[in-house]
This record gives sequence, C-alpha cells and structure tokens, in this order.
Amino acid sequence: MSALTLFEKLWQAHKVSDLDGGEDLVYIDRIFLHERTGGVALVSMEQAGRKVRRPEHVFATMDHIVDTHPGRGDETLMPGGTAFITTTRRAAKAAGITLFDLDDKRQGIVHVISPEQGIVLPGLTIVCPDSHTCTQGAFGALAFGIGSTQAEHAMATSTLRLTKPKSMLVDFDGALQIGVTAKDMILHLISIYGAAGGRGSAIEFAGAAVRALDMEARMTLCNMAVEFGAFTGMVAPDDKTYAWLKDKPYAPKGAAWDKAITDWQGLKSDAGARFDKTIRIDASKIAPTVSWGTSPAQSTPLSQKIPKPSSQEDKKSLAYMGLEGGKKISSLEIDAAFIGSCTNARLSDLRAAARVLKGHHVHRNVRAICVPGSSAVKRAAEAEGLDIIFKQAGFEWRESGCSMCFYAGGEGFGKGQRVISSTNRNFEGRQGIGARTHIASPATVAASAVAGHICSASGLEVSRG
Repeated sequence: MSALTLFEKLWQAHKVSDLDGGEDLVYIDRIFLHERTGGVALVSMEQAGRKVRRPEHVFATMDHIVDTHPGRGDETLMPGGTAFITTTRRAAKAAGITLFDLDDKRQGIVHVISPEQGIVLPGLTIVCPDSHTCTQGAFGALAFGIGSTQAEHAMATSTLRLTKPKSMLVDFDGALQIGVTAKDMILHLISIYGAAGGRGSAIEFAGAAVRALDMEARMTLCNMAVEFGAFTGMVAPDDKTYAWLKDKPYAPKGAAWDKAITDWQGLKSDAGARFDKTIRIDASKIAPTVSWGTSPAQSTPLSQKIPKPSSQEDKKSLAYMGLEGGKKISSLEIDAAFIGSCTNARLSDLRAAARVLKGHHVHRNVRAICVPGSSAVKRAAEAEGLDIIFKQAGFEWRESGCSMCFYAGGEGFGKGQRVISSTNRNFEGRQGIGARTHIASPATVAASAVAGHICSASGLEVSRG
C-alpha cells in the first residue's frame, strides 16, 4: 500500500463513490450553520419539502450579525438583521437541530464554539457556510467552507459533490523568536507566496514550529489558510489535540474515548507520502508582522518600511489606505483598535493582549474594542480578571460575536479611519465603508492601541522603559 498524506487518508475515508466529471461524492459528518446564511438554507429546505437527514449532526449559532453591546437582544445594528435571527431560531427548532441561541451559555462564533464543545474531532468532515471553517482543520479534521445551497444538500443527504483538491505541505522548521505568534507565521507565508499561493490545495501545516504551537494558535494558523487561497488547512492531531478535546461535551467518553485515541493516532502523513507541492519556511526568520494594504499578502515586519508599489494592485491598495511606499509602517497613527473574530478572540489571545495592556492606557485618540470569541471565553476571561484589565486600559468590553470583523450594514468604523485589528481580512470596506484595516496579532493590536500608532509589544516596552 502506498504512503498517504493526512489529507488523502481523510478523503479516502469519506469518499462514497466516483461521479461523472471527475467529482467524488463525499460523506459529511458535521454541519454548522449561523444566522446570516443558516436560516436561509433551512427555510429553503422547508419550502422544498426536504428533511434534515441527521439532525443530531447539525448545529447552528447566532454570531455573524448579532449586536455585541451589553444587554443585547434580538435587535441588530444591521437593518433587517433581526429577521435573520428570528428566522434561524424558528427554522432550527422546526428542523430539530441544536441551536446555540443568544441566551445559551455556549453561544459564540461558530469556529470558536465547535472546538469548545468537541463537535469537531480528528478524522471528521465538517462544513459550514463560512469561508473560515478551515479553522477547525487544526484538529486533524477535513473542515471547509461551503455555500448555502451546498449546506442544503449536505443536510438532506449527508454528502457533497466535490472535486478533490491538490495537496500541499507547508513546513515551518525551527523555533519562533520570542513574541512571534501564529498570526505572524501565516501573514509571513502569505506575504511571500501571495494570496493565491495555496489555491486549490488542501494544506497540511507541519514542522517543529507548528508542533510547538498550542491548539488555539494552530486554529489561528488554519483559520487563514483560506486567505492563502486554500481549500482548507490542517494539522495532524497529537497529544495536545487529545488533551484539548478530552471531556468536551460532544467528545467520546469512556471506552469510546480510548478507541478514538487509538484511531486518531493513525491520522498523520506517512513517511514517504508525496505532496503536490511543498513549501519550507525557516520559522526563526519570522518577525512580528502587520498588513499595509488591502490583502493579507500585502504585509511586512513591523520593523520595515511600506514597500514601493510594484504593480497596479499595489498602487490601488496604497491609494485606498492613504499611504505612500517607503514610509515606516510603525509610524502610522491609528484611530481604532479591535480585538475579536474567529481568528484571534480565544482566551489565550485575550491573555496575550492583557499582558501588554496591564498598567497602560489606550491612547487618547484611539477607540479600542474587545469582543470575546464566545460566551465561554468571556466568562473565563472575567473569572481571571482580564475584563478589568481591558476596561481599566480603556477598551470597550463586549458580548461574543463576529462584531466589527466585517461590515454588513451594521456597526463599523468610519471612512478613512485607520484600524489595527486581530481579524483575518483587510479588504476594502471590510470593517466599514472606507475604513482602513491593518491586521496583526492581539499583542500587536494592544501595543498599538496604547502607543497610538502601529507598534509591536516589544517596541512598546522599549519606548516606555
């Protein structure tokens, strides 16, 4: 038997049959919905007279367009947004699927709460009408985003028609420098190989630097595989994975857990397995990184200058961002700082930001907001007193949700405002019409909020002491 990659093992285990046109019929283990697209899919199924085949394998949450201000209800800042919430609530109940509603202590951003609950497990296929579903590949799962119509098909049949993607290995060799994070790793990768560098590929992230990451950092790495153009990203499960999942509500228990561990230990690429493409990165050369343009590919170390434009795309991005090439990125004054999203709003992210913020205060010209990734993360942070650190530093402390990660006609930053953000996308208008977003790690966001300009955590300490 030939040596197989982790991806090939997952694909083969779920392949039901060959289809015409080069497609495969693939079994789907778990389906997650959110209120922005989930209600649409459920209602469409109702109208077509179709039933959810395995309701116990379908989950929904309220996260994308919910208000995150304290004391929130069904009302949203997005015009017409309340209807998405009420429709999803009614349709989820009618379909008999599990709903993490606004008043549920398990509520939160889909890609945060699925791991929290142990819904994603090594070896499973999991889909959601959301491009950042690849986050959950950190657990050795085949996790990828789909459209609402595909969600209907998956719910009705537990299968999807798919074209098998190519395989890619991204090996981060060596050890990261102190202060360098998973966010810096993925921005570094995309800045070198471009936003289409992983197009059409299922990427396995590997190497000593990846194995050294904790599970939340691995989720950050996989989260932005889609920003690299990839079909998905994944990391082979190991003892850290098992420790994270043990005793989670939906994880196996007792003898079933022991059997699962035995099965999961085979979920790794075999020695001699062939990838369609391999990229090797020296992790020791990665520095704290921030985006300067309107694509994650347009990123640079914080110690460097904004590059001179080398293409029309660069010129367009610089014009939108109100920048000129040759200017030091750390000299840019900011108007706002945002910590949140499915990329960097887990407990470890909030701890990292709080370590920077403790004893400091946000610059007088900066509006700073923190939105925990889930209600569970928010409670855990408050139990540790992190909320007090954030609030004393001048941050707004919110309820969980996607919030200002993206602008959907609701809350956003103002035209021309420069924002440092822990999110995953810096596209034009992503955080508000005309808003200018720079993406970075939570520690960099916190340091920049205090300094009033883009600044690394180490740079803030140097400037203050």
